[in-house]
Amino acid sequence: MTSHLHRLEAVLRDIGRLAVAVSGGVDSMTLAVAVHRVLGNDARMVHAVSPAVPEDASARVRDYANREGWRLDLIDAREFADANYMANPHDRCFYCKTNLYSTMADAVDCVLVSGTNTDDLGDYRPGLRAAAAHGVRHPYVEADLNKEAVRSVARVLALHDLAELPASPCLSSRVETGIAIDPQVLDAIYHAERLVQRELAPRTARCRVRSEAIVIELDAETIRALDSSKAEALRDQIGDLLSAAGVKHPVSFQSYRMGSAFLRPGNGQ
Repeated sequence: MTSHLHRLEAVLRDIGRLAVAVSGGVDSMTLAVAVHRVLGNDARMVHAVSPAVPEDASARVRDYANREGWRLDLIDAREFADANYMANPHDRCFYCKTNLYSTMADAVDCVLVSGTNTDDLGDYRPGLRAAAAHGVRHPYVEADLNKEAVRSVARVLALHDLAELPASPCLSSRVETGIAIDPQVLDAIYHAERLVQRELAPRTARCRVRSEAIVIELDAETIRALDSSKAEALRDQIGDLLSAAGVKHPVSFQSYRMGSAFLRPGNGQ
């Protein structure tokens, strides 16, 4: 709806010179396009290149930067040098965003903004604490836009590829809380998910690394259609990918559950 876009544009004009933390997902990408079209060279985009960021997300950022003429900074947010982040505690996202925003603040001299929308406020989001500590603003929240409203803004801006882009959190979110983050394992997870996408074309696919298992989570329709021979072949291939990265667990298929690798303190599941 154009009213969503008008509210967002009003917020952006109020903020003025700013830098967008662009992850490559629908929220931050749509925000970056809107920001640049409203503010032009008063806007900068900052993308953190990291083992936790899927390769296709970084490629999407670079592609849009070229097409839209963004001022794009590629940075190393240094989270992989942070022992707190690498230990993968329940508040890992706090350490991730702390590193991201502090590195952004060193790189740019303007207001930092994120693609957080109102739906995110109801979740457990330690990263929002880091954002508050660094004075990060959330234009979607200020414009009262939820996830579906963000997708509608993408459609109004004719960003049809972004409007239908599935959610894809960072690769570290696939690793069960308490299991140390390993760049080689994240790379194996990424390629396992790419393999599943090529073979099954699911709406949703996650490769979860748990303490005693590798779990491929798929949307219900794909799970129902998965035959035993295809499942067995994929188990072998995925097992080989993860084994080469040092994870030697059995592979199983389950229905998708959002955030199922995350364990809060006291959560024994």
